[in-house]
This record gives sequence, structure tokens and C-alpha cells, in this order.
Amino acid sequence: MAVISGDGVFSHVFLGAKDVTVSAQFYDAALGALGIKNLGPFGNGWILYGRDKPAFIIARPGNGETPTSNGVTIGFAASSPAEVEAFHAAGLANGGTDEGAPGPRSHLPGAYAAYLRDPAGNKVCSYTFTGGN
Repeated sequence: MAVISGDGVFSHVFLGAKDVTVSAQFYDAALGALGIKNLGPFGNGWILYGRDKPAFIIARPGNGETPTSNGVTIGFAASSPAEVEAFHAAGLANGGTDEGAPGPRSHLPGAYAAYLRDPAGNKVCSYTFTGGN
């Protein structure tokens, strides 16, 4: 089985938002629990998030159509089960809906995760690995 590492392969991830202000409130809270900061607005209504550099962007889709993400899940790294739990609680308190409560996941050794839908319906999660399941 492959081991998931912290080495990134993406330059950034862009998610469409129906209402950028509502989505920013959700991500400020949920990602803030993981130490990921709102780096501020950019350009034409984009909100940038990251630790040291922009890596995650929310905005209205460029074509003006309703954002959709059926079948897509974006996972955010956590350093501990407590961070996963804080991510989930903060997201629920800020307009998110539960897609999977914090807890162990049997599909990967040592996986501990929580899943949410953001206010626009995008599926996001947070994972950490505890060394055994």
C-alpha cells in the first residue's frame, strides 16, 4: 500500500464558490484550525489561503456558471487528531455540513480524518496519520 507523504504535487487548488463571503467565513474557521491562513483577496474576488504562500483559492467560477464538484474531495493535512477535530467543529459552526465525523479510517493504516461540505457544496476533509489503526 502506498504511503501518503507531505510532498506536494500541485501548485494550487481552486474551488468555485456560490458566495465568496460565505465560503471565506467557512474556510477562515476550518482551515484556521489547521494553521492555514487567509492571505487576503486577490484580483477579481479571489480569496487566497496558505501557510507561507497561496496554495488554495476560492472564487466565483471564471465562466460565471454555478460551481459544481460532484466526485471531487480536497484533503487538508492536519498534524494531529485534535486538529482534525478542530477543523470539523469549526467548519460545522461556520456553515458546513457533516460528511463524516472525525475518527479512524480503515482504508489507510493509521488514518484519522473528518469530512465536510462547504457552503457551496464542495467536499473537503482533513487527515492525519497516527502510526496504526
